[in-house]
Amino acid sequence: MNKNKPKLIILLGPTASGKSSLAIQLAQELETEIISADSRYLYRQMKIGTAKPSSEELSLVRHHMIDCADLHHPWSIGEYKSRVEGLIIVLNNAGKIPLMVGGTGQYIRAFMQNWKIPEIEADNELRNTLDEIGLEHGFEKLHQQLAVLDPDAAEIIDWRNHRRTVRALEVILSTGQKFSEQRRSGESLYNLLVLGLRWERAELYQRIDKRIETMLSDGFLKEVEDLIEKGYKTDLLKMGVIGYSELIRHLDGEISMDEAVMLIRRNTRKYVRRQVNWFKPDNPDIYWFDAKDPEILNRMLELINKKFFLC
Repeated sequence: MNKNKPKLIILLGPTASGKSSLAIQLAQELETEIISADSRYLYRQMKIGTAKPSSEELSLVRHHMIDCADLHHPWSIGEYKSRVEGLIIVLNNAGKIPLMVGGTGQYIRAFMQNWKIPEIEADNELRNTLDEIGLEHGFEKLHQQLAVLDPDAAEIIDWRNHRRTVRALEVILSTGQKFSEQRRSGESLYNLLVLGLRWERAELYQRIDKRIETMLSDGFLKEVEDLIEKGYKTDLLKMGVIGYSELIRHLDGEISMDEAVMLIRRNTRKYVRRQVNWFKPDNPDIYWFDAKDPEILNRMLELINKKFFLC
């Protein structure tokens, strides 16, 4: 371990794997603070449909990167990385080891691999043209074109995320270079310990279904209705957040409620499979733990102690 590098613990896992509650327990034991690595948690308008930690949970441990952005002004990964890099330094200087928690693959990989993310100036005219093409012919077709021009970028960008699909094409067409090649990797800036939660796929799917039922009973549909009324419909559709997009289609009369719920389940399962591709079980940089292990907290604390306090 390079003692000159700041320390950072990452807790990752698929959606509905129990990261948030376990992270709170870890942070309390370590007397530290949590940095969210969930891109959906950034936006203060989305709560129920993102399964964001409750106000009671947030009061137990200080959380960062939650409710700090507006849907009208979406953040780039570069903005997120810049903010968090400063925060990691501040917490280390205060004698705390930050606990980064989430399932957004790009956010976590950016810190594990020290991505160098170029800030390319927006070409608004080109972006507007691509938006118009997407609206006329379908953003799925735009994503198919991205897959032809840059298969690696298309693999990591969900076609439902219209904003990121358009941004990738904008960068490719304005620079002549693949979007995926403009993000360079380097040696991590941190003394890292990466902890992963592992579930059997069938059990995880059961947890996902239960979470969807809970969100709907907690008023998810009403949340979407309120966001549409407040003028966020276009922003939600461009971002393509699972659950919100499907319920908007239902409210627009395109599909029934039963069809919307079926699509939410199906698309969440697809998202889980994409998360697995980001963090593979054979990755030697990740220490995997059985999420059902009753001793998981103690086992993680033991590993953290060996890594950071007994070296």
